[in-house]
Amino acid sequence: MSQPYALFDRQRVKRHRNRAAEYFAANDFLLREMSSRMADRLPDIKRTFPSVLDLGAHNGLLADYLPEESGIELLVQADLSEEMIAAAPGLRVVADEEFLPFAAHSFDLVVSVGSLHWVNDLPGALAQINRVVKPGGLFLAMLPGGETLKELRQSLEQAELHISGGMSPRISPFVDVRDAGSLLQRAGFEMPVTDSEILTISYDNPLKLLQDMRGMGESNALLTSMKGFTRRPVLFSALEYYQKHFSDADARMTATFEIVTMTAWKPEAPSDAGR
Repeated sequence: MSQPYALFDRQRVKRHRNRAAEYFAANDFLLREMSSRMADRLPDIKRTFPSVLDLGAHNGLLADYLPEESGIELLVQADLSEEMIAAAPGLRVVADEEFLPFAAHSFDLVVSVGSLHWVNDLPGALAQINRVVKPGGLFLAMLPGGETLKELRQSLEQAELHISGGMSPRISPFVDVRDAGSLLQRAGFEMPVTDSEILTISYDNPLKLLQDMRGMGESNALLTSMKGFTRRPVLFSALEYYQKHFSDADARMTATFEIVTMTAWKPEAPSDAGR
């Protein structure tokens, strides 16, 4: 069903991931970095999580990093793409983050790495996640923040202004770390903590950046974007602008990725309060 507030074509998101699935392991550097950073945070939380949902699991790469001390006995891996999740080890399910097929109070921990930025109704998705977390359970997510791909965004904008005299949306909007805490509270979580880190990757050619994004299934899925490929004059103008304005001392092009981390707890059940 169409939604009046929809930003993204969820079927395009699914198609992009299905297309990327075969070669995803060769292009998953960003998601592996995010997974590693998420796993590093879990030992600091002094409790165990017997049942875990990895939401938007892609091919299950997070499982490679989850620490043994977290006490995980059941790991359910869910993704929108049937082609992507088919490669995940263990228990897996095709599921849409916007329509979770799990019973209330099913998991001690819900994690999500690099997936929730494609959700149309993020407050609604967070509320559904809150529903499936057990009382006293934890939600932990990492997703791209507002500074992500700022160089590419500016290059495409300048190229389209120069070639076409206007702009069309080509990179999706990302969550602002300043808004993330209030979104968690609105969804019914408590003790929200949000932070962001900047990761800078260098390329010898910005075209490789575009190839990496496609290889991760991260191509543009905005409903308002132009369908089809970017016109060659616009693309070449954007690449030229990128090389001119965003090169480092070694003539390599830089790409910024802001990683926003969202952490929050579901309140204890009333009967458990004060335990």
